[in-house]
Amino acid sequence: MIMATMFVRHQVSDFGKWKRAYDEFAAMRKEMGVTGASVHRDASDPSIIIVTHQFKDLKSATAFANAENLKTALMNAGVIGQPLFWFSEDIERTAF
Repeated sequence: MIMATMFVRHQVSDFGKWKRAYDEFAAMRKEMGVTGASVHRDASDPSIIIVTHQFKDLKSATAFANAENLKTALMNAGVIGQPLFWFSEDIERTAF
């Protein structure tokens, strides 16, 4: 089975508000199949957030991205505009 990563890029009105909402959604992310995650801020624009979520497979990743409760959580977190989602099949991970 090939693992998958979902990438999300979006703009937020207030990072603190967004981060609180993101943290409150942690149990739901795990329940919906997220096995790992990372949060990043654009170096030139701190209102741009990039998040990665790892999943056991692509089917789980796309189901998560299309979940109604995720859309509600993004809206309540102060996401501006439409988030950009993209997916990858995980080929290799290397730690140094």
